Amino acid sequence: MDPLWITVAFFCGFAARRLGLPPLVGFLVAGFVLNALGFEGGSTLQLVADLGVTLLLFTIGLKLKVKDLLAPEVWAGTSLHMVATILLFSGLLIGLVAGGVGLFGDPGLAGSVLICFALSFSSTVFAVKTLESRGEMSAVHGRVAVGILIMQDVLAVLFLTVSTGKLPSPWAVAVLAALFLLKPAIYRIMDHCDHGELTILYGFFLALVVGAASFEAVAMKADLGALLIGILVADHPKSKELAKSLLGFKEIFLVGFFLSIGLGGMPDWQTVGQAAVLSLLVPIKVVLFFVLLCWFGLRARSALLASFNLANYSEFGLIVGAVAVANGWLDAQWLTVFALALSVTFILAAPLNSRATAIYQSFHGFFVRFEKDGSPAHDLPVPLHANVAVLGMGRIGTGAYDLMRQRCDVKVVGVDFNNESVQAHQAAGRNVISGDASDPDFWDMLKRSGGFRELDMVLLAMPKHRANLFAIEQLVKAEFRGNIAAIAMFDDQRLQLLEAGAHAAYNIYGEAGAGFAEHVYETARLNGTLPVSCRLPNETGAPE
Repeated sequence: MDPLWITVAFFCGFAARRLGLPPLVGFLVAGFVLNALGFEGGSTLQLVADLGVTLLLFTIGLKLKVKDLLAPEVWAGTSLHMVATILLFSGLLIGLVAGGVGLFGDPGLAGSVLICFALSFSSTVFAVKTLESRGEMSAVHGRVAVGILIMQDVLAVLFLTVSTGKLPSPWAVAVLAALFLLKPAIYRIMDHCDHGELTILYGFFLALVVGAASFEAVAMKADLGALLIGILVADHPKSKELAKSLLGFKEIFLVGFFLSIGLGGMPDWQTVGQAAVLSLLVPIKVVLFFVLLCWFGLRARSALLASFNLANYSEFGLIVGAVAVANGWLDAQWLTVFALALSVTFILAAPLNSRATAIYQSFHGFFVRFEKDGSPAHDLPVPLHANVAVLGMGRIGTGAYDLMRQRCDVKVVGVDFNNESVQAHQAAGRNVISGDASDPDFWDMLKRSGGFRELDMVLLAMPKHRANLFAIEQLVKAEFRGNIAAIAMFDDQRLQLLEAGAHAAYNIYGEAGAGFAEHVYETARLNGTLPVSCRLPNETGAPE
């Protein structure tokens, strides 16, 4: 890969971040800059891009629960939205052609339907990167958005199978059966992998060989194989560790994917005009998603955030377009139009998602009108009745909860937006409720119910810095009089938490040594092995 590519990609990504946009917007721009400079993608960049997408789908599988795909808002919502989008977009496109607008030529009825079918997909890459960067993959809107994307991917695979006229090999059934039969062996091997490079290499082996290569060998979509093997491994205790280990590789390979879009073709003024018109249709997709999800019973906020995650066109649309061009169903220029429209919608969707919560708050009264009576309980915050609240019940939050309950004569409550995590904590005897501290409605409910009256302390242990900052802002806004403590991964984040209003902020890495020493001290004191030099004047070293 040319060093200039890396240079342009870095500085464009850096500039985007400084402007408050996700770096992926800069990577898209970098692709067009390189294209304008006369560079072409080539096989190396395509290989890097394909690796990124394959690893992305594998890590989605590691986090995916099959039951999420069975929810009506996912499978029925996807189907209804796709049909409605194709009908509406086709009607508009045919109307433009009939009205004498020569911008799109005359693709015909079949061509119009194909174009609109390609435009009905939303980007898995964009949505997952956005959700992961905000720590919202397990939130209600995150699970719904990812479920819809997976259903879209399955429909795209079915289309590709039918359109190419190539049925999967008769051995495909054997490969699928073998994967399920080999699951115990796959798990045993993972048990014996260490926590370093062997685990990472095993992840590559599962995604690229066991998943992608085996599916490709029997004429099935390689990415679908990576997704399926990820789902098979998702229940293993080390699946989260594996996903985290592959995160850096996936992110860097996906840079190649975004560069390849910009390098896909140099647009002329006609294709720019076509892409601009198609980009203006995206709000229709968003409105359809929002109305359908509310109709299926989601709260307005979850429906809106999921719809914003899907407010773009898809890389699968490019693949569908490529098949249509190869079969002579569409002119070759449509590939460049799709690529440019995809890029434009990415650039527009990035700031839209960054401001999603602010938009919801500003127009809260309007959005909630679309809610059905009796929204599902799993998407509603529950009132707090405790003296100490721990927001974020991961490993750090769980440790803080247990310590507060052991040492203090107070009632402690934990809050987490992952329903499975909440159920596991409840089964272990902890007082944990479902709630999303990044949801403005959660804080509004607390204020209305007087939940702050009982609280003396709030511990913010959420993994995402932005979520902890938002929680502090809400507590300050509510004039909370108790203590606020929060965690941070870096010193600059710790200072931001203090400036926002936290009474105490802790660098989790810096405090790990102190916590370890305290644990050793307490254990030695209790079992009578505490060194004399470590004892306080009134301690004997014997258990109490």
